Amino acid sequence: MRDLPALDPGTPNTRSPAGYLRWIAGLHRGPLLLGMGYGILCMLAPALMPAAIGEAIDAGVGARDQGALLRWGAVVLLLGVVQAVAGILQDRSGVAASLGAAYRTLQLVTRQATRLGAALPKRLSTGDVVSAGVNDVVQIGGALEATGRAAGAVATIVVVTAIMLASSWQLGLVVLVGVPLMALAASLLIRPLHRRQGSVRAQQGELNSHAVDVVSGLRVLRGIGGEKAFEKRYHAESQRVRRAAARVARVEALLGGAKVLLPGLLVVVVVRLGAQHVLAGRITAGELVAFYGYAVFLATPLRRLTDAVDRFIRGHVAARQVVRFLTLEPEAAPVTGRARPHEPAALADPVSGVVAAPGRFTAVVCASPADADALADRLGGYTPSTVTYGGVPLHELPLDEVRRRVLVTDNDARLFSGSLRTVLDPAGRAGDAGEVWDRALDAASARDILEGLPGGLDGVVVGAGTEFSGGQRQRLRLVRALISDPEVLILVDPTSAVDAHTEARIAQRLHTARGGRATLVLTTSPLLLDRADHVLHVDAGEVVAAGTHDDLLADPRYRSVVTREEEAA
Repeated sequence: MRDLPALDPGTPNTRSPAGYLRWIAGLHRGPLLLGMGYGILCMLAPALMPAAIGEAIDAGVGARDQGALLRWGAVVLLLGVVQAVAGILQDRSGVAASLGAAYRTLQLVTRQATRLGAALPKRLSTGDVVSAGVNDVVQIGGALEATGRAAGAVATIVVVTAIMLASSWQLGLVVLVGVPLMALAASLLIRPLHRRQGSVRAQQGELNSHAVDVVSGLRVLRGIGGEKAFEKRYHAESQRVRRAAARVARVEALLGGAKVLLPGLLVVVVVRLGAQHVLAGRITAGELVAFYGYAVFLATPLRRLTDAVDRFIRGHVAARQVVRFLTLEPEAAPVTGRARPHEPAALADPVSGVVAAPGRFTAVVCASPADADALADRLGGYTPSTVTYGGVPLHELPLDEVRRRVLVTDNDARLFSGSLRTVLDPAGRAGDAGEVWDRALDAASARDILEGLPGGLDGVVVGAGTEFSGGQRQRLRLVRALISDPEVLILVDPTSAVDAHTEARIAQRLHTARGGRATLVLTTSPLLLDRADHVLHVDAGEVVAAGTHDDLLADPRYRSVVTREEEAA
């Protein structure tokens, strides 16, 4: 099987689910056409067997000609070999098209998730993203894989009907009318199946989201005694999905029964009429056997065609979700390609008046946590804003340049699974340089975590770091940020989950570790504020006071935020 391309997946057709399926099919037209050709050959070979068997009966058994019997027996054997070889090649081509479509769709989903960035969790639930990247890609691949079987089924039905019409127009007419009627009867079940499959797909996405929430927050749930409540909630929702899936299964069961019943009725009609034709002398016994074989055999292409339609429907439902995901737009404005600053520069937010200057450790105290979140999103380029870097509007710089120069780390930043080394240094910036690791670990007061993990830096982090406490995860996130060493580092409450002694060590060492770089910390921690070069007090989205921590303590508004005191009315 040929290697799948590890390249840019291209620009998909996202105007409609059908358009996306046509686009993805066009990219894999080679395997698809081969699969269709092999599928036709694989189905035509057994379709011609009844004719060969009928000739063997008439020319060999009926005429007592051993040579004719052997010749037609050899023809049957040859058709069997052709069917086997063509079936293998059809499956090979179908799997190639299926894997190619699934792999390319997964590339597109991953690229879009990266492109959306911080906007992704605001637009879609975790379950929808998981379903798109796991279930939907499989269904789209399955739709392409079914094309070969569908083509073989259609070609076989046409050829068999033509042969039967040529042999006996009455029996051929029965098949010609009966097959469309069976297809119509099956289509009456396919429409509700399509609708119910779409409903189940949406409910499964919601259930996946709740499962992710429970798993990621299990430690917190146990701490507050809420695991039983969430267990009951998940049980109720999973039962709702089960009932919806059972409704789909009922329709699928009816469809499966129709696949057996309808062709069976056609066989009964054809055999009865054929027997009457034999008694009347209009056809031979061998032709009757051939007609019986045709009627029985037609159940196979009809079943394959119905299965293919079912897989096409599943693929269409999955493509609708993928298209919905791929058409989402990030919140940040598109890049226009302005010149990039060559040297580290100041990151400034004209709306609030906050400035992160090179070489300065700046702390920002926000009266409202919402103001802190909004400020971090603007400074990081995650939402449209008038923020500038070196005088250049941030949204006019290439996105990869912004991400390289400006890093925002908050308490929602995830730790991924893998070795601790790759989790903390995914880009390999530190490598094996001991001094880089020492400086980052000491600054974040995280050396005890490293020493407690079997294998040290090569120890495995599982479950996105859920085996660590909240404070340990917070310190590891700080290590990762320090190793990245961006020109501007924005930290949101980096010590909110650690004890006072650890916080004091971090506050003392962080300033030194970031020497020469711009560091902006959104915090209300007096320990961090006391170590800052410059402190900004933001109220109602604007800087209302600036100075050192000691100077600003004289301001009652500032003091009420950092010391949690209530101002007199």
